[in-house]
Parts: sequence; structure tokens; C-alpha cells
Amino acid sequence: MLAAVRSIQRPAVSTGLRALSVPTFQPDLKTHAAKPKNIKYFKIYRWDPESKEKPYQCTYPVDLDECGPMVLDALIKIKCDQDPTLTFRRSCREGICGSCAMNIDGGNTLACLSPIKKNKEDVITIHPLPHMFVIRDLVPDMNNFYDQYTSIKPWLHSDKPSDVNHEHLQSIEDRKKLDGMYECILCACCSTSCPSYWWNPDKYLGPAVLMQAFRWIEDSRDDKTEERLRALDDSFKLYKCHTIMNCTRTCPKGLNPAQAIGKIKARLASMH
Repeated sequence: MLAAVRSIQRPAVSTGLRALSVPTFQPDLKTHAAKPKNIKYFKIYRWDPESKEKPYQCTYPVDLDECGPMVLDALIKIKCDQDPTLTFRRSCREGICGSCAMNIDGGNTLACLSPIKKNKEDVITIHPLPHMFVIRDLVPDMNNFYDQYTSIKPWLHSDKPSDVNHEHLQSIEDRKKLDGMYECILCACCSTSCPSYWWNPDKYLGPAVLMQAFRWIEDSRDDKTEERLRALDDSFKLYKCHTIMNCTRTCPKGLNPAQAIGKIKARLASMH
């Protein structure tokens, strides 16, 4: 038994202030209960390598009134509230890291930048990036893509002796030449939308890697321009690009890989 708490009488203190009457909010429970749920359905590709089941699609309902505006918000809500086994990559949620690249309603894009369509009759279909090995659910194997990126030596090559006290400077005009290329976040949306990359993923470097190659070719501070160009002068590495333009059409950052590839071809043509 808890001991009874005795009330302590204190002398009244006059503050000269009137007591304020604060209205209490009373929700309309009938209206709240009658409000229909704003349900949107998401049909998501599922595959567990540890299971004997074949890949399948699972449909999840999401109340949009309790969810953020982007497809990634819906995926996170499904994972937290309905199915913790749903697997996908995500990090920044701001279109900076490229982790949440996937195929949404037939097009490659970033889930964090893809708004949920408000038409409840349209089911949103989500697959992993196409023509890549799948690790699990919406997680593709990016090893080949990163190996190709490493092969172009994506760092500054300078013949000048390094000096930790000085930067590698360039003019404003030369710096502007890199616009539209350095913004690439290596999400692989463009490469995995390219039919040439689908057919030759082991030989053709793909639009993302080729655009990054041209980013270093165009850099005025780099001293290996000719060497970089000759390394790309290959019937598969570069010339498997047939200017289909899927890469430019699908880039979630609004970049133009096809233009960069065309400029590489033009530079090589001038060398021959």
C-alpha cells in the first residue's frame, strides 16, 4: 500500500494576473472514423536466394495519408509496417547518392525522386534495375558496373610534381566544360536502360562510365588525355553505342551521356 500523500497548504500569492481559460480541442470522432483510407497499391518484385521459390510479385496496400510523397517513402513504410523482409538500397533520400535506383512503372529512376501517382486505380510496379544479376528483391549486383568504372582510372593524372601546399587550378571557362558530367551519381539508371549494354555488359562500358571517362578527358588539369582516348578506341568499349538515347531520356539528374559519348568519338576521329 502506498502511503497517503498529505496536501501541503501554502499561502496564496497574488500575481495580479487573471487565470486564462484555454479551450480544449475536441476531435469529431464520427467524422474521423468515417474518413475513407487513401489506399494505393504497390506491386513489387520479390526474390529470396535462400528460398527455393521462383521470383514473384507481391502487392502491398499503402495509405497515402500516412505516407510521404515519394515511392521511397512507400517502400520504407511497407518495410516498417508490413514486411520487414522487403530488401532495397537507400541512403540520402535526396537524389545525391544513387542508392535507390530501380525500375518504376517500366522506367529506371531514383525512388527518392519519383513521386507517387495520386490516381488510386493505377498500381505502381517496381522491379530492380534490368539486365543485372539480382542479389535479393530490389538489390542488383553492381560489381561489374563498378569494375568498369574503375577501369577508366577516374582520378586526376598529372605529370607535375604534387605539392600539398598548392591546388590544381583551372580557369572558369575550363571548369564550365565539366558541367553536366561531374554531377553524375553513378546510379546506373542510364546504363541499365541501354540495349547495347544489355547485350554486351562484359565488353561495352555503357553510358554512365563513358560519360565519366569524358569528364576526365575534358579536364584541363589532366595530363593523360591522349592515353585515355586510346584506351577507349575499341569496337566494344565505345563503339557499341548506337545512339538509341535511352540513357539521356532516363537520367534522373537530367544529364546527357549520349552527348558525351559523341564527343569522345569526335575526339578520336580527329586523332586518326
